[in-house]
Amino acid sequence: MSAESKKMPKDELEWKKKLTPQQYQVLREKSTEIPFTGKFVHTKDKGMYVCAACGTELFSSDAKFDRGTGWPSFDNPANIQNIELHVDKGFGLTRTEVTCKNCGGHLGHLFDDGPTQTGKRFCINSCSLELKKA
Repeated sequence: MSAESKKMPKDELEWKKKLTPQQYQVLREKSTEIPFTGKFVHTKDKGMYVCAACGTELFSSDAKFDRGTGWPSFDNPANIQNIELHVDKGFGLTRTEVTCKNCGGHLGHLFDDGPTQTGKRFCINSCSLELKKA
């Protein structure tokens, strides 16, 4: 277990203290940020996107592409073992939810309409990420 994960909050009150209100709503309550408002929608900076809650490496900037949906899109995780996929039947839809394996934070959803060889589009909320610049 990493030093960062040992520091993770143990209950929701601690999460509320650690995260911004928007991060709490998205990461802990599975909300979604408003399209085209996130800080990483148009970012082209190089580096590693990590979980905003626990610091786990999630996506390389090399996997990022602009799909025009209003959220950062990635075609592949940096390490598939750092994410979990779940069936999400909310809002009358069946989608694939993407969460951080280390802290369980909601990141976004996975779709099978990506433009690269993977055919995948990880549609991720900016506020669930931090960018460690290269």
